[in-house]
Parts: sequence; structure tokens; C-alpha cells
Amino acid sequence: MVKGLSILGSTGSIGVQALEVCANLNIKVVSLAANKNVKLMEQQIRRFRPKVAALFDEKAARELETAVKDTDTKVLKGPEGVKEAVTLCDADTVLTSVVGISGLIPTMAAIEAGKNIALANKETLVTAGALVKKAAEEKGIRLFPVDSEHSAVFQCLQGNRKEDVSKIILTASGGPFRGYTRDQLKNVTVRQALKHPNWSMGSKITIDSATLMNKGLEVIEAMWLFDVSVNDIEVIIHPQSIIHSMVLYRDGSVMAQLGAPDMRIPIQLALTWPQRIGNQFRKLDFYALSALTFEKPDMKNFRALRLAYDAARTGGTMPCCMNAANEIAVEQFLNGRITFLQITELIERVMSEHSVNTQPVLDDIIDTDHESRLLAMEIIDRGL
Repeated sequence: MVKGLSILGSTGSIGVQALEVCANLNIKVVSLAANKNVKLMEQQIRRFRPKVAALFDEKAARELETAVKDTDTKVLKGPEGVKEAVTLCDADTVLTSVVGISGLIPTMAAIEAGKNIALANKETLVTAGALVKKAAEEKGIRLFPVDSEHSAVFQCLQGNRKEDVSKIILTASGGPFRGYTRDQLKNVTVRQALKHPNWSMGSKITIDSATLMNKGLEVIEAMWLFDVSVNDIEVIIHPQSIIHSMVLYRDGSVMAQLGAPDMRIPIQLALTWPQRIGNQFRKLDFYALSALTFEKPDMKNFRALRLAYDAARTGGTMPCCMNAANEIAVEQFLNGRITFLQITELIERVMSEHSVNTQPVLDDIIDTDHESRLLAMEIIDRGL
């Protein structure tokens, strides 16, 4: 079990649930880091008494410093402060749960400092999978998956030989627009897209789920986490979100992990493995299940999933380019500047204009992210 934990993204959905798990298990919270939510961070500091708290936004950090000056918590500012917060020697594990590529640099810093990583930030492996895996191997640290799908695969692989794995099967709810035609998708509103049928998540991830990009990011993440070819990863739509993912073995056996759709369960497992500890979280009631159904994903009308497979097969900086374009597209959809269907149109345009670097270093990843964002905004400004 984790002895001391740092949380990167403590004010987000995963971070808040992780703190609930820490309270249940009496795990020492060493440091907290987030973007700029002063009010919630203050509440977390007063409850968990971390040694350090950091905010990316320096103005917000100054406000926080004033708000908690009566506590013993040291407040750090900006990107360097966040890096310091996640490399403290008191913590043996860092849970990374910020949304987007902003989690990459501090996660790499935590790895270099010898911290195990409980990974809930898909973009870290999506954008720089080869670099992250190499650094983790060199430092001898472990990456524990937090996403419910990757946690499920992790569990299904235990006690089995890698060479016996035939296929990894990631399940997806299908989002709020499962079964919609392209004509129906033309008029989708932000409010509709933010209504996920099964999970309570932040706005970025909820929109990604609606476009199926979230599952595309998970495909690339699974490729790196489990060291398999992208061609050996299949996505299947499972609207009930009860089977979180599966592994098909070459003898025809399928191992599946089931559970209630509650993120606290995979979060806890990542922090306690190999122990399984009792809790009061919702348990699966088989008698209440009417049916478990499965469908093929519609990659014609939901092209984001296909684009993610394309990016993974291309490799190099292409997944980073795709991710950057998606982050801009989702942001601009939420701001009302582009339509739901234009999210994937923009991503495809940016990817088509990207010159791939097949052997990137970290600076190349950062440059690709920056340039792809600029290109995405330029395309929008020109009139997508």
C-alpha cells in the first residue's frame, strides 16, 4: 500500500475521489497540486494537512497562500512549484489526474525522482509513451493504471503469460449519442454532450466520451501500458458499463473484470495493490441487472476513434498532434465556436498537415503540442 501520496490534479473529479479513498484508508497525503481552484484547495488543505500545496496559476497561488497562512502547509506557485510538489521525498507515489498534456512534465519529473505513478492522465502516455516507459524502466518505478478500463485489463492479466494474450478488449459506454446518425449529430448542443449516461466526469473527458475520442486515447494508453500492438486492441460498445474491459487469450478464454461504475474502486486498487481492502463503495448487484449488451463502435459517424488508431499506427509525434488538436477542438466546442461534428473535422485537418518526427525527444513533444494548437486555432479563425 502507498505510504505517502502526492496528488496532481487534486481539485478535479479523480483527485477529489482519490482524497476520499485516502480518508477511508488513512493514507498520508504529502502534497496537493492543481490549476487554480483556490476555494476547493483550501478545503483540502484544512482537511488533509499536506506538507505542500501548489497551483499552476500564480495569482491563484498567492490567494491560496493568504487563505491558508494559519496552517503549516507551504504553498508553491507555477509549473516549477508543481514539479517541486510532486517530487517531495516524503511521498512514494504520485497520482496524476490533471486533464490534458499539462500532466506530462510534472509526471516525468516525478518519475525522475523515483516515484511510482498511479496514472489517471491518459495524455501522458498518448503524447510521450516511449519516453515515459523508458524513464520508468530506467528508474525502476511502476505505472499503476487508474482508468477503470486499464485497471480492468491490469487485473485480467494477473497470473497469466504475456505470450498467451491474443487481444485486449476495451469496453466503452458509447456516450450520450450512441446510435445517432450524422444528421442527428449536426444539431448536438454542449448541454446534451455533457450528459454522460453512466459516469460523472469533468467537461473535457465527458465531451471526449461523446465523440469516442476518450476511447481512442485509451487505446493508445493501453498500447504503452501493456506493451502490445495497437492492432491487438479492440473496442466494443457496452452501454451498461459493468464489464470494464476484457482480455482474450489464445486458447479462447476471456477474462473480464466487472464492477459498479464507481471510479473510487480502481483508484483504491492503484493505491493498495496487491492488497484488496474492504470499503463502503457501491457493489455490483447481479439481480438488478436486466442485461449486458455489446455492439461494434460506429467509426463512420464517430471518426475520433478511427483517428486515434491512425495516429497510433503512424507513431512518433502524430499522437501528440492529434491530442493537441482535440484539446483545442473540445475547448472551442465548449465555447460555442465550433459544432460537435467539427471537433473531429478539425482534428483530421490538423493531423493531415503535421510532419511526423519518428524519434522525438521531450522538447519535440512540447513543440509539436504548441504548433498543433496554433494550427488548430488558425484553421478555426480561417473558418473551418
